[in-house]
Amino acid sequence: MESAEFLESWISRARASGIAPLETMANTLATHSFGILAWYDHPISSGPMEGTNNKIKTMKRQAYGYRDLEFFKLRIMGIHEAKYALAG
Repeated sequence: MESAEFLESWISRARASGIAPLETMANTLATHSFGILAWYDHPISSGPMEGTNNKIKTMKRQAYGYRDLEFFKLRIMGIHEAKYALAG
């Protein structure tokens, strides 16, 4: 796998550089290399979910003081409907 070879090469060059921050970064990358390389097999991002969570937190801040939990739930469901309505 080309990506694994590149990562291993970079890690070995960074460790041999003698530069402390690069060596630290190389050790971190070596520790997490399995997860980093897994992205090439399954390119899944949590970005859309993080965006949805951010929208919910923003709505929660704006609605501070309201007591109608059912309306809040409907607004959360509306986030997804608005998203798909704009995509078509």
